[in-house]
Amino acid sequence: MLVTGFPAGVFGTNCYVVAPGPGQECVVIDPGQDAEEPLRSVLAEHRLKPVAVVLTHGHLDHVWSVVPVCDGYDIPAYLHPEDRAMLADPLSWHGEQIGAMIRGLTFSEPAEVADLTDGAELALAGVRLTVRHAPGHTRGSVAFELDHPEAPVLLSGDLLFAGSIGRTDLPGGSYEQLLDSLARVCLPLAEDTVVLSGHGPQTTIGRERATNPYLREAASAAPPRRGL
Repeated sequence: MLVTGFPAGVFGTNCYVVAPGPGQECVVIDPGQDAEEPLRSVLAEHRLKPVAVVLTHGHLDHVWSVVPVCDGYDIPAYLHPEDRAMLADPLSWHGEQIGAMIRGLTFSEPAEVADLTDGAELALAGVRLTVRHAPGHTRGSVAFELDHPEAPVLLSGDLLFAGSIGRTDLPGGSYEQLLDSLARVCLPLAEDTVVLSGHGPQTTIGRERATNPYLREAASAAPPRRGL
């Protein structure tokens, strides 16, 4: 199985490409700002044909290039319906700092958008992704479990990072919900599960269970702390 990726744009959002192997169909995950050209290079290098874009959530740094990628290759996008409004109206969901960056720009939906539902198994391009609804960063955040032959993989989006978690202070965010999502989605996974996050380096569930204070908090009965 081929799993590769690159950080895209000023936000450094990790865009991933998953395929059964070189020369086959593939799935694109979270094509962020300025992702088109590096994605094109990855597809050419490995002789891949994209069949779908799957999105961990609707924040602009993860979906910036979804329209040119989907419409350019004539493929659908998959997104949880709770986040669909963000595609055409990102300004309402991103706070003042990012809002200042995108004011005056126009965004829209791809030609085809399909809903993601909790527990669904997506059989795309010869790979199987299991959808885990994980609200907290946004209402429609999801993570994808991938059954990799070497070790299980969690494409966590902005649910879990190496040593940290996604922010919860934007519209639709909830720290309590994010802790619940960590407990439901991440804690039951095997120690050797490789975590491919929306930002930053890869990690493992075992490493985060031992060192990530937020994952420890999610595992405890203590009330949530404030002040991220």
